[in-house]
Amino acid sequence: MARRHVVAVDIGGTETKAALVSGTSESVAAEKHARRATPGELAPLLDVIAELVDELSNASEHEIDAVGIVAPGIVDEANGVGVYTTNLPWSQFPFSAVMTERLGVPVAFGHDVRAAGLAECRMGAAKDLRNAVIMPIGTGIAGALLLDGRIYSGEGFAGEIGHVNVGHGVPCACGQIGCVETMASSAAIARRYTARTGTPVKGAAEVALRVRDGEQDAVAVWHEAVDALARGILVLATLLGPEAVVLGGGLALAGDLLVDPLRERLDGLIAFQRRPELRLAALGDEAGFLGAALLAIDTLEA
Repeated sequence: MARRHVVAVDIGGTETKAALVSGTSESVAAEKHARRATPGELAPLLDVIAELVDELSNASEHEIDAVGIVAPGIVDEANGVGVYTTNLPWSQFPFSAVMTERLGVPVAFGHDVRAAGLAECRMGAAKDLRNAVIMPIGTGIAGALLLDGRIYSGEGFAGEIGHVNVGHGVPCACGQIGCVETMASSAAIARRYTARTGTPVKGAAEVALRVRDGEQDAVAVWHEAVDALARGILVLATLLGPEAVVLGGGLALAGDLLVDPLRERLDGLIAFQRRPELRLAALGDEAGFLGAALLAIDTLEA
């Protein structure tokens, strides 16, 4: 199997991360990293991507074979198009075609969560599974659906588990009510704790520390988040019957503090459904650009 050298770029809402990555279609490793603030307009963002690729290409001892770019929102991987995103500056933008012409190497464009899921499936916590959901929990919540050994995209629309109505009635920024992520995302946990106590916190990690200390308000917010997550996972279990749900993102760093009560709540909800095993993701915050690298290598070997 040929060893490839690629640049992987992970576009985030506030920061765009990139890495020089080498490996095969089965396993890759990052060698050098770079990052920039994500601009609020499209043209400067394309400039930032080109700068990152140039910087890491110059740092490589090898010719760069391809570039992989991943982003949030609705993504049409087959055509390399960013269809829609709430917080970033594009709509129906042909990333693959534009950046291939600009960079002079093949460019794969994909969805950040599905790319992270691909990495976990090939070299991480889902490697032994054929049916699973890889669910990073960060600013929002989405899932990469592994169905019969393949990541399923639904033409870019599949996996938005964060926007399933689990009955709590709180409005979501998406326009619906009752969404999982208005209770259970890392951002929501921090926001709801601050609203409840009047004490600002930087993120869910601070709330988790207070849960470990037994603080009543933190425990209440955590319980609401766990309940919403469990109800979302119940929907996945009912519709898809996954062998496991792999929890990633910042909230998964809480480890047993998240998994133990989530397992207990899920046990209380499960009726006839296959009870999915709960696992913690193995690749951390590198999963997105490792997946982007795998997409780039897949493009070369298609």
